Amino acid sequence: MPEPTIERGDITKVDVDAIVNAANPKMLGGGGVDGAIHRAAGPKLLEACQRVPSHAGIRCPFGEARITPGFDLPARWVIHTVGPIWGRTPEPEQVLRSAYAKSLALAAAQGLTSVAFPAISTGAYGFPLDPAATIALAVAREEWGSVSVIRFVLARDDVFDAFARALLGG
Repeated sequence: MPEPTIERGDITKVDVDAIVNAANPKMLGGGGVDGAIHRAAGPKLLEACQRVPSHAGIRCPFGEARITPGFDLPARWVIHTVGPIWGRTPEPEQVLRSAYAKSLALAAAQGLTSVAFPAISTGAYGFPLDPAATIALAVAREEWGSVSVIRFVLARDDVFDAFARALLGG
């Protein structure tokens, strides 16, 4: 398995099989990377998300993942995952690990080979950067079937720096 890579950039412009969206449980768009992905993918992404089965309005529980087409994105697919809210979600480390793992398992189940991630839960959800980066890279270093390319496309310098520390220390 090749080592995961990190880069500064805009995940909505990355040409991979799937990009991962740091979604909320309702999967109806939001702020941060979620809003950027919805804007770049166009209105059909919201329509596809609305078709995902829900229970009491929840389409993707914390730590789970769902997939939709990428529509106007360079990526063919969007994998939506919901990371933990720091200080509110029980066992946040395990939930974050699950969000990454379920996303990669879903990509492998679809036969995808390349996936790009943002730093899940490190924005509005407040997960501390260094442990978030360590968890993300540890999961990415596991074997994920057909998935042979895992890129972390990070929009902020402080997030990139945390991932760089974890990559060097890992």
